[in-house]
Amino acid sequence: MNPTTPPPLRSNPPIPPARSLPARRAPDGTQWIGGFLHYLMTECRLSPGTLAAYRGDLVKFTRWRAAREAVPRPIAALQVGDLEAYVDYLHGLGLAPATVCRHLSSLSSFFRYLAIEGRLSENRVELVTAPSLWERLPTVIGPQAVSQLLEAPAEWGWKGRRDRAILETLYATGCRVSEVAGLTIRDLDLDSASARVVGKGDRERIVPLGQPAQRALRRWLEERPRRVQRRPQVVAVFVSRTGRPLDRGSIWRIVKASARLAGLSATVSPHTLRHSFATHLLAGGADLRAVQELLGHASISTTQIYTRVEVSRLLEVHAKFHPRG
Repeated sequence: MNPTTPPPLRSNPPIPPARSLPARRAPDGTQWIGGFLHYLMTECRLSPGTLAAYRGDLVKFTRWRAAREAVPRPIAALQVGDLEAYVDYLHGLGLAPATVCRHLSSLSSFFRYLAIEGRLSENRVELVTAPSLWERLPTVIGPQAVSQLLEAPAEWGWKGRRDRAILETLYATGCRVSEVAGLTIRDLDLDSASARVVGKGDRERIVPLGQPAQRALRRWLEERPRRVQRRPQVVAVFVSRTGRPLDRGSIWRIVKASARLAGLSATVSPHTLRHSFATHLLAGGADLRAVQELLGHASISTTQIYTRVEVSRLLEVHAKFHPRG
């Protein structure tokens, strides 16, 4: 061979095909999550936000099972010990006891649904011991602090008018932030000083609007047409500079910013106004059933926590001013 001639190219040996790994099976029970969510939506009439919370909780449980077992067992084979191991896992993530209880509640509802559908013989989640919870009283601010908060936005600009109307509506009605975000022009009846709101479970109720809230809403509604010029199809009462409906997150940020302007605690939120609304009504002598209706609570036991807020305030007054307090 001529030394200047390059050696012939050697063909590379064929590469054997890669071994295909078997696809990891989703844990048994995953296939029924969609049916469960549909059941909650159609039969229980839960809101989209609540459905999303259920789905997130069940997805977390499914992923935990998939990571724990190479070959997931049937969901009917899960024992109380397995479910308690899941509770330990949630605690290990640093979740608060209330959040762990919520996960367990979602799981219990799912297992109950499977038992109703004949997929399980019993709901074993009910046998799991839930974390103990200290009952926390809601955060409430006094009437003077509420006034400072409501007067924080400057009403001379369009944004100040809108923010003032939002704050006045939250406190005047005791509505949830999602209910205020969902208000439409058709829901307002300022001539009769009322508004129609749609709460949890699509339950409708009529809430009164006091004179300060009416004035603030009228001033904002004078400005609103200029905001929605390019979006005439928008029917939301509260909109952004460009005419887009405000969501609950936007309203939450408006309340937080107003609280900072008023020099109030950083813990003040839209729900603080709802808690204060209920507590101030009860302190003024309102009937508990009437407050339940105004808040849109399905059960009066939920409303009763505000009576304990009043009792705690009375105890503080007694300790501060009584000679032997």
